[in-house]
Amino acid sequence: MSKIDSADLVSDMPNVDAECFQAIDLDALSERVATGSKPKILLLYGSLRERSFSRLVTEEAARILTTLGAECRTFNPSGLPLPDDAEADHPKVDELRSLVLWSEAMVWCSPERHGAMTGIMKCQIDWIPLALQAVRPTQGKVLAVMQVCGGSQSFNAVNQMRILGRWMRMYTIPNQSSVAKAWLEFDDNDRMKASSYYDRVFDVCEELLKFTHLLRGKVGYLTDRYSERKESAEQFRNRIDQRSM
Repeated sequence: MSKIDSADLVSDMPNVDAECFQAIDLDALSERVATGSKPKILLLYGSLRERSFSRLVTEEAARILTTLGAECRTFNPSGLPLPDDAEADHPKVDELRSLVLWSEAMVWCSPERHGAMTGIMKCQIDWIPLALQAVRPTQGKVLAVMQVCGGSQSFNAVNQMRILGRWMRMYTIPNQSSVAKAWLEFDDNDRMKASSYYDRVFDVCEELLKFTHLLRGKVGYLTDRYSERKESAEQFRNRIDQRSM
C-alpha cells in the first residue's frame, strides 16, 4: 500500500503515523509454507526427583509429538544455577538458551507445589531472556502448558505458566493438561497408563503441532507491530535530521 493510500485511510485519525500504517495482509495470513523440516519442540519439566512425574509426562509428550512428526528435545534442569547466581555463559544456561533459540514451540510441565509451579520450573523460565543479541528468543513461538498433581486436580500451575507465556510473547494454545494423582497414572516401566488423562495429554500435543504448522512462515508478519514500526521510523528520521544539520 502506498503512502498516499495510507494517508487517505487515516486522514481522520491524527494519532496514527500514516507512514507506519499497514492494512491487514490477508494473503500473508493465509499463505501455507512448506519448509520440509519437522517442527522443533523443546520440552521443559519442573522437578528433579528421581521419579519425577512432570519429567515422565514430558517424556510421554515427546513420544506423542515424535509420532505426530515433530523433532523433540528435552532440557534436564539439573545443575542449572539460580537466576543471577551465575553468569549467562554458564554451560547449563547456554544449553537452555541454545535450545530455546533452536525451537519453534515448547511444552512446559510443572508439578504443583504449595499451590504454584515449582521454583525449578520458574528458574528455567527466568533464565530465558526477553531479548538476546537483538533477538527475542520466545516471541512468536507456540506454547503448551501441563501440570501434574500429587492429589486432586488443580490448575494453579498451568494458569501461572499461561501468564508467563503471554508475558514472553508466546502463542499459548487453548488446550492444557492437569494430571491428578499422577503417581497412579504410570506403570512399573514409567509409561503412562491408558486413561482420560493420557487422552488429554495427546490432545494437547496434537493441538500444539497444529498451531505450530499453522503459524509457520507467518510469525514475522504476526509480530510486526505498528508501535515498533513507528519507533523505528522515528529513530530513522532522527538520524536523517542529525545528518542534515
